Amino acid sequence: MDHGTEAGVHPGRAAGGKTARADAGRIPLAVVVVDRGGLVSHWSTGARRLFGTAREDAVGHAAVDLLPVSGALPEDLEDGPTLDAYDAYDGLGPDLGASLGGRTAYPAAGRARVAHPGEGDRLDVLWWAYPLVGPDSARLLVLAADAARLHAERGYDDEVIERISPGFARHTELPDAGGLARRLPEILPNMGPGPSARIVSQVLELGYPVLEFSQFDRVPVTPDWGVPRRADRGAPALVERTRTVAPAAVPAGAEEDLEYAAVRERLEFLNEVSRGIGSSLDLDATIREVTSAAVPRFADFAGTHLRAAVLAGEDFPDGPPDAQTVMHRVWVEHNDEPGRWDDTVPVGETFAFPEHTPFYRCMVTGEPVLIERVGPELSERISGEFEKRDLRPLITGRSLLIVPLKARNVVLGFMVLMRRPDRAAFDDMDRTTGAELAARAGLVLDNARMYTYQENVAETLQDSMLPQVAPRMAGCDTATRYLPGTRLGRVGGDWFDTIKLPGARTALVVGDVMGHGLNSAAMMGQLRTAVQTMAAMEVPPAQLLRHLDDLARRLGETYLATCLYAVYDPIHGELRISNAGHIPPVLVRAEDGRSELLDLPTGAPIGIGGVPFGTAVVRVAPGDRLVLCTDGLVEVRGADIGDGLAALCESAAHPAASMDDACDTIIRALNTRGERKDDVALLMARLNGIPAGHIAEWPLDHDPREVGRARRLVRDQLLRWDLADAVETAQLLVSEVVTNAVRHTGGRRIGLRLVLADALLVEVTDEGAELPALLDSGREQEYGRGLRVVSRLAREWGASVQGNGKTVWFEQALTS
Repeated sequence: MDHGTEAGVHPGRAAGGKTARADAGRIPLAVVVVDRGGLVSHWSTGARRLFGTAREDAVGHAAVDLLPVSGALPEDLEDGPTLDAYDAYDGLGPDLGASLGGRTAYPAAGRARVAHPGEGDRLDVLWWAYPLVGPDSARLLVLAADAARLHAERGYDDEVIERISPGFARHTELPDAGGLARRLPEILPNMGPGPSARIVSQVLELGYPVLEFSQFDRVPVTPDWGVPRRADRGAPALVERTRTVAPAAVPAGAEEDLEYAAVRERLEFLNEVSRGIGSSLDLDATIREVTSAAVPRFADFAGTHLRAAVLAGEDFPDGPPDAQTVMHRVWVEHNDEPGRWDDTVPVGETFAFPEHTPFYRCMVTGEPVLIERVGPELSERISGEFEKRDLRPLITGRSLLIVPLKARNVVLGFMVLMRRPDRAAFDDMDRTTGAELAARAGLVLDNARMYTYQENVAETLQDSMLPQVAPRMAGCDTATRYLPGTRLGRVGGDWFDTIKLPGARTALVVGDVMGHGLNSAAMMGQLRTAVQTMAAMEVPPAQLLRHLDDLARRLGETYLATCLYAVYDPIHGELRISNAGHIPPVLVRAEDGRSELLDLPTGAPIGIGGVPFGTAVVRVAPGDRLVLCTDGLVEVRGADIGDGLAALCESAAHPAASMDDACDTIIRALNTRGERKDDVALLMARLNGIPAGHIAEWPLDHDPREVGRARRLVRDQLLRWDLADAVETAQLLVSEVVTNAVRHTGGRRIGLRLVLADALLVEVTDEGAELPALLDSGREQEYGRGLRVVSRLAREWGASVQGNGKTVWFEQALTS
């Protein structure tokens, strides 16, 4: 074997109760694993020493050429390679070829004298073959030892030698689990003390031969089953053997067949359960699979109950369950007549179980609870916990088994299993089988819970980082879509944004941080915040991308992103766009419905550094639509991105009743072009413009008397727009802002502009460079009250530096 080829073997109990020497010592042991195709997949160092074949000459070759099998092969191996080294097999016991051919579904053992490759001597080989059950390709575990060494070095005669079994089988003289656990890593490849302890515990507890030596493979073994000897007339026969949990001898024959059948049936059932549950990470689907797995083969009724935190896909519940722990009945499966249980134990019911019930005992101890038959007294007590419902006709006389659903030593819930009175009651073996069923179900449910929890965290994180875009801004309407990637985790670095700017302008942004996961999402959040900050400061598009590039390089050399930043001016009907390595936007002309990819200076991605960014000015008309998206929408593995951009242009030009319908049309057209793993951000803006009649502006002198004139100008204009209800508030706010401009700036020019859109936008410009601040002034202080009035009465307000001056603006809501 890989970690030293010597391993413990020990003699079994001989017929008649006499036991050979308790410790046979350590002899070389060969460990071989054979796959479902009959090829060797593992060949230990001990196998090389015993059989004389190097690992590279054994792995991948037919096992029948390398192991002691007779010339009479099973039918499915007749076409295999001819035997040379081992054609002198003299058949002391069953043939290993039966196990290699898959015709023997239970463990077997034997002894063979075979010709040693390249030598005249004949090997006297003891072998043990254990069929493997599991999802991978391994089919058979073969262990072998040199019987001659036991005779020469230990003085054992043939009778004792043929009673030898591998050291991982429990021996009546070695009852301690610790000693057994220490032997296992010496026998099976790649096994540590942790798996060894679990295996020993399972063997000693279950009472039937199953060992779990890895996370994926299950190995049936035959504890203390002796090597077959010759029968009186030369035919192979099994000797008496000792079971794992009882020292008494068990005769061969019918009882062996029954035991084999019982063990095999339970193994098949658990194996089928393992294959049938956990087919997806969807928590609801997993709950249904887990519950249905028990009916009808193991039970006639199965009901699964989970704690609220598990059902919600949250983190592990705090503390162990108690009498106040609320359980949710999440699924019920039965083979009674339809509807019999529906009203009495409905799915979705929530309740806490009192301390005197077996359900509570299972919850708090984390151990199975077996009630062979539910008698009238217990039936009455259980039924009494359900108001206005009589469970007694349903549960009286049934066999009841309650098994905990656990993961990482935390009770997630439990499963109630029942059998009808006319069926054999649950026994201790069923308790063990049910516990194993629940253990596997608990792990699968916990995987689904963790996946749901991670999905919730990812979606919460993503939602928190994506903006709540207003569908209508001054001069434009917007609609957005975000599709998370199909990769596990679903968190990506795509984002979009719309930012209100002075002058009724709107910044439209879309970006994509390269990569996926939390790091990309965190980087996206930082870049998005930086863009918002610089946009509010009215940094021009090309300069904004330059600053963003510097920021990305300061954050780390591994951060790269693409970004498209556009500023729409609805008054002048133009777009100013700068691009940092992003795919170009699509502009759909309202006049003729024609769509086009805008030809922009491409620029390098954010984070490259040292590359200039340009700005393109595009004239637009009212009703034109601008479509910005990330490459996840147009890029498909194995296809030209040009095809995706062409499909984007075509779908964007499709007439739609609304902006949302237009977005959905694009998503439907491009989201079916192949497997999409990347996340997608889509931003569409209809550029409505602002009519000239909805704009009024006046120059004001730097004179306190201009405050009164500003009030009159605003009143007259609002009356012309038939907005009499807005006059009083607008006059008050304008007088405060104009007063600040006259009082706190030394320039000569002051401008006043009113823009009528979905709200009334008022802008006051001056030549002062210092932005106003909202002060926490006391009642006796004269200054600072104006902005507090504006902050209280306006829907929104702000200030920004523009050129050699600043603009203070506010929006006033209009009543319909």
